[in-house]
Amino acid sequence: MVTDLENYLFDLRGYLHLEGALSADEVKDLNDCLNAIPPLEPGDWYGHIHAHTYGTIDGLNLQQIYEAGEPFERMIDHPAWIEKVKHFVGGEGTFDYAHGPLFIDENFANFRQPGEAIGLHSGGYPPIMRNQFRYHRGRYMCGQINILVALTDIGPGDGGTMLIPGSHKSNFTHPDLDRHRMKPEGATVEGITGAVECHMAKGDALLFVDGLSHGSARRQKEGTRRIFVYRYGPSWGNFRHGYHPSDELLARLTPERRQIVWPQRPRPQGPQKKGIE
Repeated sequence: MVTDLENYLFDLRGYLHLEGALSADEVKDLNDCLNAIPPLEPGDWYGHIHAHTYGTIDGLNLQQIYEAGEPFERMIDHPAWIEKVKHFVGGEGTFDYAHGPLFIDENFANFRQPGEAIGLHSGGYPPIMRNQFRYHRGRYMCGQINILVALTDIGPGDGGTMLIPGSHKSNFTHPDLDRHRMKPEGATVEGITGAVECHMAKGDALLFVDGLSHGSARRQKEGTRRIFVYRYGPSWGNFRHGYHPSDELLARLTPERRQIVWPQRPRPQGPQKKGIE
């Protein structure tokens, strides 16, 4: 569950660093799943996994990574974060909760190589409903909570995630946004006032509201930084990029995981005839 200190820090900073969220065995299993995927170029498919970029020099994303195997399926409702995510998205104890308060609208693994980074994006201004941070009458109502998990150690020079603590409540655009924002030619958050770089051991997780201004440092070292991200929002949301889970995945999932992956399945239209085989 969420401690009083976590409530305070999340409200204040917009994020939590969950140290040791995954065990060494879980990290190995997840990396083994990624190692089993052949090299892909943007636009390629491997089964139900799609190679994708955000149009900048930020590395390769493998979208729909919960299709990569059972270790990634376990991440859907992992006990290290799922109750915290429910708490910050909100809806528990309301009508929505009876239908599942959560929905993963995007999930991907990211591979960042030397020279790559992702520029600054999001922030409290201008306000966006999808990214909103709100606390009202004793309840959080956040439009999207991200879980970002390190599958490699991320220290200085590794291209770590950078956040501007408190920016989820900002009423102004950062004066240096244009120099650091996401752009096709690439950008980095390094050098912008107020940002912090998050160093993580493999198995650590960052939980943050998507309205927090974030991006990354540029990777300077050889090798590849590996992370994965699951984005959780209310159950009435929709898939960000138009993907949807495969029938094979839905058949494998527990009812609880299936509810999070696709909470609003299409309902048959019109009266249904009964007694017909």
